Amino acid sequence: MKENLKNLLRSGPGIILILLLVTNFLDGGLSNPKTYFFNMLLTLPGIIVGLSFHEFAHALASNAFGDPTPKIQGRLTINPAKHIDPFGFVALILCGFGWGIPVQIDNRYYKRPRLNEFIVSIAGVTMNFLIAILFAVITRFAISTWGRDVVLDDSIQGLITKILLYVVMVNITLMVFNLIPVPPLDGFGLVTELFNLRKTSWYYTVYQYGGVILLLMLLFGVISKILHPLTSGIYSAILQGIILA
Repeated sequence: MKENLKNLLRSGPGIILILLLVTNFLDGGLSNPKTYFFNMLLTLPGIIVGLSFHEFAHALASNAFGDPTPKIQGRLTINPAKHIDPFGFVALILCGFGWGIPVQIDNRYYKRPRLNEFIVSIAGVTMNFLIAILFAVITRFAISTWGRDVVLDDSIQGLITKILLYVVMVNITLMVFNLIPVPPLDGFGLVTELFNLRKTSWYYTVYQYGGVILLLMLLFGVISKILHPLTSGIYSAILQGIILA
């Protein structure tokens, strides 16, 4: 047991997990553990669906452009076991932030590398947006059937409605988060292909230390300042335009 703990502390993901847990604790995220974990339980379907379909979309797009790597690695599936990283999943549960297993691609198979990589990069967030819209429509049907006050109930119908709403919110959050232009997120891949950043002198340095930059942005609250207004705005638009329309 002690040896396993030492290995966890020495590993990169283990250190990140501990830092995120401490940050979440200091921010008051675990001030009411019962409420926190109950709400997290309701978000699990959205997290599993969002991460699995996000990575599947990357794999599907790369495969469509002739790259056999995702298929060889078994990523052309919506099976969550193929896409969810154990550390990232635990981090999501304990810290409210986590990650999936990135889909590996080989752009040497692409006929138009910059365009194809751009489409592969945007495929994941596009899938999250489509899932958010789909579940918004399903939620609208549920509310029209059970009534708007159902979300306030502790009934089975109320729990189902809450889960549907969380699926919408989680996928919006995944979309916005992954569009942040910091490696290894999809947003960095998009701006890389748009502006051909690989030709710049600083590209590979930024790419190499992107994970550290992203972690620092998270620890110092920069990520939350980006996410909260954007996700809230998009969610409100979907809520008013689809769910409650």
